[in-house]
Amino acid sequence: MISEESANKFAHDWIDSWNSHDLDRVMSHYEEDVEYYSGFVAKLLGKTSGKLYGKGNVRHYLQKGLDAYPHLHFVLESVFIGVSSITLQYNSVNNLLAAEVFELNEDGLVVRVQCHYKELASTK
Repeated sequence: MISEESANKFAHDWIDSWNSHDLDRVMSHYEEDVEYYSGFVAKLLGKTSGKLYGKGNVRHYLQKGLDAYPHLHFVLESVFIGVSSITLQYNSVNNLLAAEVFELNEDGLVVRVQCHYKELASTK
């Protein structure tokens, strides 16, 4: 079971890594054979399956994301803790609410990511 302390440490470091636009720091959370699933994969890479395998492919994709959204800033909303996974809910880009499920190995590195998005209600 993942402790609340380690889940919160992961969450804040992951968000801070993105907000600093430090790709090496972001990538430090992932293991070499990571599986990554996101609708943004199709948008940024034209890969309609939305699936990526391996740290090198994920790194390439995440760099595209940083390039596409130079003012990217995530705001952490909630951290949910599972037996071997953590879900982060945060305000993302393009007025989206995101929830990412991170499955972790025994070393605390991400082995699988499932990304989910919902458009936030307009404040107009």
